[in-house]
Amino acid sequence: MSIADIKQNAEAKMAKSIEALKGELHKIRTGRAHPGILDQVNVDYYGSPVPITQVANVTLLDSRTISVQPWEKGMGAKIEKAIRESDLGLNPASQGDLIRVPMPALNEERRRDLTKVVRNVGEDAKIAVRNLRRDANEQAKKLTKEKLISEDDERRSLDDAQKLTDRTIAEIERLIAGKEAEILAV
Repeated sequence: MSIADIKQNAEAKMAKSIEALKGELHKIRTGRAHPGILDQVNVDYYGSPVPITQVANVTLLDSRTISVQPWEKGMGAKIEKAIRESDLGLNPASQGDLIRVPMPALNEERRRDLTKVVRNVGEDAKIAVRNLRRDANEQAKKLTKEKLISEDDERRSLDDAQKLTDRTIAEIERLIAGKEAEILAV
């Protein structure tokens, strides 16, 4: 393993951390309907829990209502039950084959709670990035100890890892600030 490999590996893992953060922020609802909110809901499908998107078509009816159209007639009640029992606080309503999921309006207290959740998710992402930096630094120090690279190369590697960490954390903070503004503006 070389310094370039360490740097490339750290960059790839930090990019995955950013994508994971985006996915987590995507799940936090802001009062506007978004089909991705239901991605984490699993439905019992012939004894196996499967994501709702694999048994139904999930679309938007308007800015505050999600529509769920089951592909099989018998799945409507199971989908409705799974949405109701999820921790999303949604109350679906059936209209024949169509299930409507209205998004409740956010009150001020709920908005503050959501901003705390966003900050915690962001802090978890920052911790993951710092752990990746630590791992990259340890790999560089190990190469120096084994006399595969010089101390100057190690120092450059540590500096590169720190710069990459700083850029990634700045991106995380930008995403968190954007989500907080979205929550408070709704």
